[in-house]
Amino acid sequence: MQNKDACTSIMVGKKASLDGVNYIARNEDRVKAIEPKQFLVKSAVKGRHETYVSPYNKVTIALPEEGMRYTSTPTLDQTAGPNEEDGINEANVAASFTESVYANDRVLAYDPYVKNGLAEDSLCTLVLPYIHSAREGVEYTGKLIAELGSAEGNGMQFADADDIWYMEVVTGHQWVAVRISDDCYAVTPNQVAIEDIDFDDPDNYMWADGIQEFVEEHQLNPDHDRWDFRHIFGTSTQKDRHYNTPRTWFAQRYLSPNASLGQRPEDSEMPFIRKAEFKIANEDIQYVLKSHFNETPYDPMGDAPERKTYRAISLSRTAQSHILQVRNLNKYKTSIHWIELGVPAFNPYVPFFANADDTDESYRNVPEKMNLESAFWLNEALAEVVESHYQEFMEKDEDYQKELNEWARRKIAQVDKEAASLEGQALIDYLTEQNHEIASHYNERTKALFFELLTEGCELSKMSFKMDPNL
Repeated sequence: MQNKDACTSIMVGKKASLDGVNYIARNEDRVKAIEPKQFLVKSAVKGRHETYVSPYNKVTIALPEEGMRYTSTPTLDQTAGPNEEDGINEANVAASFTESVYANDRVLAYDPYVKNGLAEDSLCTLVLPYIHSAREGVEYTGKLIAELGSAEGNGMQFADADDIWYMEVVTGHQWVAVRISDDCYAVTPNQVAIEDIDFDDPDNYMWADGIQEFVEEHQLNPDHDRWDFRHIFGTSTQKDRHYNTPRTWFAQRYLSPNASLGQRPEDSEMPFIRKAEFKIANEDIQYVLKSHFNETPYDPMGDAPERKTYRAISLSRTAQSHILQVRNLNKYKTSIHWIELGVPAFNPYVPFFANADDTDESYRNVPEKMNLESAFWLNEALAEVVESHYQEFMEKDEDYQKELNEWARRKIAQVDKEAASLEGQALIDYLTEQNHEIASHYNERTKALFFELLTEGCELSKMSFKMDPNL
């Protein structure tokens, strides 16, 4: 079964981040240029007796009787499954599903994908409501893989206030996971990323039962003195070096400017996990997810001959991008689910408090065709206008994004202060109300810029003609 996504994921440990909390983030890139997305809060359930059947590949499983509330970003058209993709549940656990990864033909020969196994469309729905820690996210998913098999290769991020785990399921049943060290970050771009596995360190590594025996039985390890998951299960092809590795190169070039010296876009052995050379801010994560080889000859928005050589991180076919900021509940009251709709390079990330029981109508109600009352369509429209006159409009667009980031930081600080004295449903109600205010502010500011640029664009038409006033 073929993956439909082609994403870029970033993880930042709490000692590597500027505000001392864990982050997981991803651009959800799709085959189609337009794939409308919603932002929803899914309610907690009790006493349920239902069987889940995926519309995509008919994977079938009985659902647990109880499940927690969680945020999610499902696809509007669910004929290919819910594709909820990412969210934060009421236990303050965040997850992002998935980073499409690809195994080599050697390993797939002995453990092929399971046609009716777990796929990206179902993972968030079947995992996030039922896990209480990042580690449990890996364990729970591993049990599902053992029971159902996997229909495709997928990388998954799990985070709570203490830990970040990254899990790669690469064949029908084989997988590993690694804990991202607190003082490190990691970037992965659609290829098997996890490297050496220490089977004597179960606190920082997890793996499928029998994976060592599987590799030994089928003589799959190409190395003499190491057990490198990427080498054993991954690929290193021309496609990787044009589609995947350049994204890691650019992200590490920005986040590790000293350690990455000498790396080239087509290097196949760039490390997955790196120590942070400076404290990484939310805005730095945004910059990477918004990037398109900025200030290099490979920028597709430039005019250099190399501009189409490599696949950039930000794409016109990004369905949505998210940054999950997992804040400690005792200190901050709630984590934040940052949502970007449209093209990351041109649109802002909007902060929503995850401990809420509703989302704004402009994010819930998404019509099939363009409507500027819908946040998804409004942001898609703005991105189209900015890109159509990139040189003329990009400065105003960047100023608009900077202005909203400044506003967001002030708003979050204000809400944290007010929320400090609230608990239970009163807290949830307050945060839900604040989310509506945040959505309204961003929507109005986006409309204002959109109409301003549309008006200016009328003067930029190639069909314009300046009349000599003396005629």
